[in-house]
Amino acid sequence: MTPSPDQKSTASASVDDAEIGYFEALSQDWWDETGPFAALQAMTPARVRYIRQHCARLLGRPVRAPLQGLQVLDIGCGGGLLAEPLARLGAHVTGIDASPGAIATADDHAKRSGLAITYRHITAEELAQTGARFDVIIASEVIEHVHNRPAFLSTMASLGHDDQPSMAVITTINRSFAGVALAKYAAEYILNLAPKGTHDPARFVRPSELVKEGRDAGLDFDDITGIRPSLKGGFRLTEFTLGGAPLINYAASGMISRD
Repeated sequence: MTPSPDQKSTASASVDDAEIGYFEALSQDWWDETGPFAALQAMTPARVRYIRQHCARLLGRPVRAPLQGLQVLDIGCGGGLLAEPLARLGAHVTGIDASPGAIATADDHAKRSGLAITYRHITAEELAQTGARFDVIIASEVIEHVHNRPAFLSTMASLGHDDQPSMAVITTINRSFAGVALAKYAAEYILNLAPKGTHDPARFVRPSELVKEGRDAGLDFDDITGIRPSLKGGFRLTEFTLGGAPLINYAASGMISRD
């Protein structure tokens, strides 16, 4: 019997099975407020603000309800930390992840929260092959874990519409001195803000690299915004803000060009 897309191996041009195995082992911890994803939870309000702002800017959406009715894809959705607030803002969200445990956690949490989110255990490449298309394609804290970044960016572009505007949003970590020193070594080994071994700093991407690779793939990133930790909570990092230079974490957005 031929497996369905949801049952296929995670092997693809961009998926790193070792990375998926690492996060699979943490799949029960996504919503633990004191667990390994607590810093990512703290970053989520800033991620949502950024997505709202640039849906309004790029797609001409109403400022008060920029996500209402949009078909949104959250690639590498994990346990649903970003998918859920987007769904609450009126988006029709599809969350995909190559980790079956993450998808099970996300689906269970959404159901208990009364949210209608479509979750699928499938890779972005496999989803693109089905012909699925979206208004907004998001890869948040994902590209620093993929095996082949240019191939992944091309897949993101292919998930946009052929006949109407689509946009892409990425959040990631800068391969700068500050990004490597703080997001890798301080966060993992000193402050315990992320599990040890979460990141390979060689896969961090500079904004200039992302803009060029995006352009080559059909993603016209025209905004780069820093995401800065607030020290209100001390070393717990309970809050992040948008703005400033993209020294460590940053977001990028732009239209998808299918020319």
